[in-house]
Amino acid sequence: MAPTHDLTAMRLAAAVRTRELSPVEIVDHYLDRIERVNPQVGAFVTVTAELAREQARAAEKLVTGTADPAELPPLLGVPIPIKDLNMVAGVPMTFGSRTFHDLTGFADDNVVVLLREAGSVLTGKTTTPEFGLPCYTEGGVAPPARTPWDLTRSAGGSSGGAAAAVAAGLAPVAQGSDGGGSIRIPASACGLFGIKPTRGRVSQGPVIPDLFGLSTNGPIARTVRDAALLLDVMSGSMPGDLYAAPPVERTFLGYAERPPGRLRIARSADPIVPGAEVHPDVLAAYEDASRLLEELGHEVVDLPPVMGPEMVPHFELLWGVMATLTPVDPAREDMLQPLTRWLRERGNATSAPQLFQAHAALQGALRAAFPVMNEYDAILHPTLAQPPVPVGHFHDQEPEENFRRQKMFTPFTSAYNISGQPAVSVPLHWTDEGLPIGVMLAGRLGGEGTLISLSAQLEQARPWIARKPDIWDA
Repeated sequence: MAPTHDLTAMRLAAAVRTRELSPVEIVDHYLDRIERVNPQVGAFVTVTAELAREQARAAEKLVTGTADPAELPPLLGVPIPIKDLNMVAGVPMTFGSRTFHDLTGFADDNVVVLLREAGSVLTGKTTTPEFGLPCYTEGGVAPPARTPWDLTRSAGGSSGGAAAAVAAGLAPVAQGSDGGGSIRIPASACGLFGIKPTRGRVSQGPVIPDLFGLSTNGPIARTVRDAALLLDVMSGSMPGDLYAAPPVERTFLGYAERPPGRLRIARSADPIVPGAEVHPDVLAAYEDASRLLEELGHEVVDLPPVMGPEMVPHFELLWGVMATLTPVDPAREDMLQPLTRWLRERGNATSAPQLFQAHAALQGALRAAFPVMNEYDAILHPTLAQPPVPVGHFHDQEPEENFRRQKMFTPFTSAYNISGQPAVSVPLHWTDEGLPIGVMLAGRLGGEGTLISLSAQLEQARPWIARKPDIWDA
């Protein structure tokens, strides 16, 4: 058999069910890799070795005591780390901030409950920037999360640790979250497949509010089928959630295993952020993806202007207000990162009428945009405007310049957090220097199934799983 970390999550789960591999062996393998490789990639802020081994032993006992393997949970014995923005009862949690250096989780987030019920094993908490606000993963709690493809460059954020873990072979899949691109950005920077689901598909509760509907949990994986299975497990609205996604006809894994048919796909590489420039390597990936879609029989047309630069300041206003939602002890505010303090100052200076006016303006823009976007089965964009950037490219700047650079780097992703539409990043391209560049596909509200079917078709036509960074064989 191939090394354990070469196996997909689905293959690992199958090996557990058939007793080909024991959960204890799998967990020991991953904990050993984390100990050796994590210092180089900055993927984990907390490693829960004792808990992981306890859960693995319980999984092994369940396997030996179950006569019919089909009755076992779908991810039994599969290690899945949790982002450090999500609470796990009894496990340290920092929100990526030194202000929470002494916090222990007092409840399980709903998504954690579902992953537990699916049989997964918690190997630890993955690194995130302070309160998940930046598009990179650097701060005062843990070393920077680095893309395993070039350890001088950022893994992106805010699910940077999750993506670094999967891309370095420290986890087969990972849970992430996305409020402005935070799954798709690191998926692109780390050569992975990531899904931002439709608003309301995955519960944010019970601790994190979903007031603005910008953020959602989702999967980061090496394969489309792994991501689809993980999304199946994570999906479901809970009492008190403000949003609920449209129902789907079949499981997401079922969508990954069926052809998409001939689709009408719009495309655009025009950023809505004023002044943003798209790197030639990114444009090459976008054009290559357009050609591949046409070769697969899809109709590809240019997208008419639908969301423009007038939306950007309204989103920025919401982002500043979101930065204030995490309560911070006034005695510890001097421990916050400069960017966080700057964003919170902007948020605290926003009046209630200004907040509602921003919401109203965004809703008005979407009412005009949806009838146009709904004419297409999918919309193609670059995921990012640039290849992965050096560590410190954002973090070493003053807050205003830091934020400006982030906007220049991520001028495509946030539009679909505003709209609530599903979007994926697909790892189809690598530069001559070996840096991964993803392309983004967005779909109709509730249209994750179409995106997953299309992505699986792209994966079959242009397989990427054999591509591994040098650190993979460490």
